[in-house]
Amino acid sequence: MNLLEILIAVPAAGFLVALMIPRSQELAVRLFTLAVSLLAFILSLGLVAGYQSGQIGQQYVDNVVWIANPNIHWHVGIDGLSLWLIVLSTFLTPIAILISWRSITKQIKEFFAFLLLLEFGLIGVFAAWDLFLFYTFWEVVLVPMYFLIGIWGHDRRIYASVKFFLYTMAGSVLMLVAIIYLYNVAGTFDYAVILESFQSGRIGLSHTEETLLFLAFFVAFAIKVPLFPLHTWLPDAHVEAPTAGSLMLASVMLKMGTYGMLRFCVPLFPLAARENAGWINILAIIGIIYGALVAMVQPNLKKLVAYSSVSHLGFVVLGIFSFTQMGLDGAVYQMLNHGISTGALFILVGFMYERRHSLAIKDFGGVATVAPWLGTVFLITTLASIGLPMLNNFVGEFLVLQGAAQANFGWTAFAAIGVILSACYMLWMYKRVFFGAPGDEVKHHMPDFNFREWVCITPLIVMMVWMGLFTKTFLPVVSETNAQILDHTGATVALSTAPGALPRTGGAFHAR
Repeated sequence: MNLLEILIAVPAAGFLVALMIPRSQELAVRLFTLAVSLLAFILSLGLVAGYQSGQIGQQYVDNVVWIANPNIHWHVGIDGLSLWLIVLSTFLTPIAILISWRSITKQIKEFFAFLLLLEFGLIGVFAAWDLFLFYTFWEVVLVPMYFLIGIWGHDRRIYASVKFFLYTMAGSVLMLVAIIYLYNVAGTFDYAVILESFQSGRIGLSHTEETLLFLAFFVAFAIKVPLFPLHTWLPDAHVEAPTAGSLMLASVMLKMGTYGMLRFCVPLFPLAARENAGWINILAIIGIIYGALVAMVQPNLKKLVAYSSVSHLGFVVLGIFSFTQMGLDGAVYQMLNHGISTGALFILVGFMYERRHSLAIKDFGGVATVAPWLGTVFLITTLASIGLPMLNNFVGEFLVLQGAAQANFGWTAFAAIGVILSACYMLWMYKRVFFGAPGDEVKHHMPDFNFREWVCITPLIVMMVWMGLFTKTFLPVVSETNAQILDHTGATVALSTAPGALPRTGGAFHAR
């Protein structure tokens, strides 16, 4: 058992042990789950320390037969694409536990145990290299989030949880059909074997087969992103979810969709991916602008942040289907950036809800007067979210836009509108919530940060600055993996200003 397998096993074992703790031992449950999540985070840092930059392919690999017939393997490993997403999952789980320390007052044991089960599923999704194993972890993630929303959510929690479940399951069924079809073609679920077989020409797909399989995978991942117009489940899920649920949903679970596009859709079905890139990028740009415009008119803080996610993740999809090195690097970096900055926004909104018991923007005003540190931290997070230079989102958005410009300058021109609009809705929201004269309710129910809240939010603020200034901490290993993915696609991209131009084919991308 290598370090990666230990990391996968720790939250799973923690989930089972947490369920055995007597229900009356509430503090013991909290402390135990926090200790398990911190151990998982330390182990993930061990993955980073032992990761060999420059080594092509998977690391920390274990590949053994799980089920002989059909041919299913326990095949796990990581590369530059999955490494930082696993670290992001383990980094945010103890924060999710801490922000729920006092706000969760019913069925405490189950709530904190479900957070560990969610962490187990997320790590597994990013580590799995067998398609059946990947699908298993994909479905595991669905279960705890369904209950986190449905049991510990707000007034319309049942509606939101069922809608979330149905949307995700619809996509999952399509993906399962595609996985079974691939097994019948290749005789294995092993992703690396299937990919090598396609590239070597030992097995092949007709144009129709490749297109249909690409679309089946793509729709499943597009629902999870969510890409416009498949996004309607997201605002309801965020508004009704507890703060920890919103944090893990926005920061990590949505990245399962973009990760799937980059891991499976693009390398396995390169021709179909290139042929469909045009309309996919149009949907991404519509999502960028639409999400920003809808966020601008939201009266609810959580819905505003939720629609900002639709906008920001449109940049990720645009970067992936630009088929450029900078576009892919920016897409992966923006996944991480969004996990930090939008996660921080949901945490801060949750802190404000615990004080004011309202998410309506009109119920605030003048918060900075009575809680100056809350106002300061919220401002830093707002500036990071809109892409201020020297903070994290700027790097990801710049790389995506630059990469998209190499493929089609028209895409960049329209996508850049979203950057302007994000500044409009975020700064307008900040003005209404934090400036002005505070009302009586704000004066009496809006204390500043306590120690536990500082512990929760400080690591995220540090990461916003670190990722904005020291990108070489993260980007080299990401770039190595993205270069391999581009090589698998055989895509080359020439600078074009024609609105309808698509990436050309033939050879790996080289910057001009």
